[in-house]
Amino acid sequence: MSSVGSMLGLLLTSRARLIGGREGKYWLVGAAFAIGGTGIWTMHFIAMLGFSVTGTVIRYDVPLTAASALIAVAVVGMGLFLASYGGDRLGFLLGGGVLTGCGVAGMHYLGMAAMNMSGLVSYDPVVVSISVLIAVAAATVALWFTLRVSGAFRIGGAALVMGVAVSGMHYTGMYSMSVQTHSEMVPVHGARAIDFLLPLIVGLSVITVGLLLAIILSPSEKELRSEAEFRARLRQRDEGAPEVDLFGTPRG
Repeated sequence: MSSVGSMLGLLLTSRARLIGGREGKYWLVGAAFAIGGTGIWTMHFIAMLGFSVTGTVIRYDVPLTAASALIAVAVVGMGLFLASYGGDRLGFLLGGGVLTGCGVAGMHYLGMAAMNMSGLVSYDPVVVSISVLIAVAAATVALWFTLRVSGAFRIGGAALVMGVAVSGMHYTGMYSMSVQTHSEMVPVHGARAIDFLLPLIVGLSVITVGLLLAIILSPSEKELRSEAEFRARLRQRDEGAPEVDLFGTPRG
């Protein structure tokens, strides 16, 4: 899921680079939903479905879980716009990577905090720090890919790298977590993980299909490049053409 979301996001950022202007910003918004929503948060929640603690059930705080999804999309969007605005300037890329990486790490630990269980949760600060560094490094590399990578094979390879990096950050963060269950079972409030499956599947399907249709129905990358070259030739011809009077006679 992480690689699929990353691939879709890279396709969208590639279009944003070619189109530019106000319309290019809409493609970046779509990329934020693809990378932040599918590539990061959906992967995070699916992985959480495989997490269990012996001796207690796990329930999820719905508002915190929803907030973690919104944070993932928001921080990726801010990072994409910052890197896109900065272009080739390294400071903007690093700033966007730090902002996005810290935001993704915050999303991850907020999602973990949304878990309610009959036990005491603690974290290893060293492993937490390592997971944040991985998140920052992964976000910086991802933003660099969005500025440079184009073409099906390159985007596919970059998406695999991004998927491995995001998954590595997630499981490093999970490794930092320890749970000491209570001797007596106490009531655990919240929603079951299975309760999120239907909204997750529907939301994911709508967003993914919508973004894919936007890519399929829009001009291809080759067509966009050809149009840009044609417009550039027209501008060069117009700039090089001599001035004429009302009757078409060259002046001077």
